[in-house]
Amino acid sequence: MCGATRGGPSLEGVDLAKESVIQGIVTRSGEPVGNAYVRLLDATGEFTAEVPTSETGQFRFFAAPGEWTLRTLAPRARSVDRQVKAQRGSAVDIEVTIEAA
Repeated sequence: MCGATRGGPSLEGVDLAKESVIQGIVTRSGEPVGNAYVRLLDATGEFTAEVPTSETGQFRFFAAPGEWTLRTLAPRARSVDRQVKAQRGSAVDIEVTIEAA
């Protein structure tokens, strides 16, 4: 492993009492995947937002409380969908593992 911090970015400076956060890291074969894309889909499957992962594979969304789907897309990899539930006052910290297509 390259020494990257596991999970999402640091929550320093984020007021979780006012926010619901979905964050994490995208990995392949145990290594972080930079420049992948993570999409946030609402409960009906509609596109809401998309962010690229950092060089260390990390991503973060500030989302309304509720049920969401994360769809992870990367070159030469199968897309991966993960269901998450965002709640105000906490952060969902998730690792998404992708595999070659």
